[in-house]
Amino acid sequence: MSAIKFGTDGWRAIIADQFTFTNVNIVSQAVARWLQATNKAENGVVMGYDARFLSREFAEHAASVFAEMGIPVRFSHCIVPTPAISHASREHNAFGVVITASHNPPEYNGYKIKSPFGGSATPGQISGIEMQLEKISDPITVQPFQQRVKFGQIREMNLLSGYLQSIRDNIDLDAIRKSGLKVAHDPMYGAGSAIIKELLGDEFVQEIHGERNPLFGGTAPEPVEQKLGQLCKITKESCDIGIANDGDADRITMVDENGDFVSSHKILSLLVEYLYTQKGLNGTIVKTFSTTDMIDKQAEKYNLPLIVTPIGFKYIAELMVQEDVLTGGEESGGLAAKGHLPERDGIYIGLLIIEMMVRSGKSLSELVAGLFEEYGPHYYHRNDLLTDDDKKNAMIAYCKAKKLTDILGSAVVKWDFKDGIKHHLEDGSWVLVRPSGTEPVLRIYAESNNPGKVQNLVEEVAALVDMPVIFE
Repeated sequence: MSAIKFGTDGWRAIIADQFTFTNVNIVSQAVARWLQATNKAENGVVMGYDARFLSREFAEHAASVFAEMGIPVRFSHCIVPTPAISHASREHNAFGVVITASHNPPEYNGYKIKSPFGGSATPGQISGIEMQLEKISDPITVQPFQQRVKFGQIREMNLLSGYLQSIRDNIDLDAIRKSGLKVAHDPMYGAGSAIIKELLGDEFVQEIHGERNPLFGGTAPEPVEQKLGQLCKITKESCDIGIANDGDADRITMVDENGDFVSSHKILSLLVEYLYTQKGLNGTIVKTFSTTDMIDKQAEKYNLPLIVTPIGFKYIAELMVQEDVLTGGEESGGLAAKGHLPERDGIYIGLLIIEMMVRSGKSLSELVAGLFEEYGPHYYHRNDLLTDDDKKNAMIAYCKAKKLTDILGSAVVKWDFKDGIKHHLEDGSWVLVRPSGTEPVLRIYAESNNPGKVQNLVEEVAALVDMPVIFE
């Protein structure tokens, strides 16, 4: 099935185009065959789904395929955040499947696979599933979902409660409540709706966009700055901190008490500070290729090992299982911390930062200012260009050939090809050009110590995509 491709985190496609019941059937067969071939089917599969269009129905069909192939399924009785299925996978020592397209536009749906260690399936595990996928061309006939439930092959269960309890066990929620801090939460109509309210209490949380809306208000449920205007306004007017999660609640960005956006880069840097200096934890810091260089400075200051991975949390998750990792994170808002799951979790990380605020007695803006004071200013910008394959591929080839040697008057002094092409400039700035692993776009990222320059760096490179020079 060449049309089905696993990207940085699972398979995603447009509903009724490639994301169909037939293809969900075929992917589920591949997963089931791989589980059976590797003797990993004994504990069955745990399955959840998000708030997207037809997610429950796609999940029911996938569960019916597993049951048809002799693999029992624990099936969530309600919409759940993806980290809850990762937790359930670890709790039941079973592989997990989540029907979700995460932050993608509403016309997409997707299929994520979780490993029994409580995080994204490893690249090796995904490769094994892809090998099985190549052998399958047709769907199998399955009995109706409710019939399988009646026979006991599929069990509808509460797969959320254990996850919530793990947060209660690891975050000092009482201290947060006693502080009186008010939290604004934007789950972006996604699977994180009502979760923070349940953990902290209605009186401490003001939630927006908490109702189910499979169209996500007409935009992709991605917590980027330009989509958080209402959250910024509410936080500034009546709350002490704002939290935004993506459609399946495994990603996070934040808003400070002034209504200013706080990126995942700053959140990851705050996690390093809090876990190492306040909680007395240590270990390797892991970041993906597009993440801030502030992390490098922290690793050097605290003499902590640093590993840079390709983009995709599956690389971080694998390292968190293999090594002693303090924290891991990626630019897109997927962050993880020692003592919890080896998985990105936008709910947990948000509450951990609030706990940091309470213990330090500082606001979020003061904590961020402390980072800049210690490590210097780091400003970041990204642009996602929707372009045709010819232009995208030509731009990648142009950059790979090291033809981009000067950006805004700064010479490129080093090229790095770990994932896409990162251009390191003589003034310490960098620009990364990379095709998306989940969407038909070309991503351009930049970091600089100059807030006025960073956006210009991205725009300068983005303009080349439509220039004849890249086809020469």
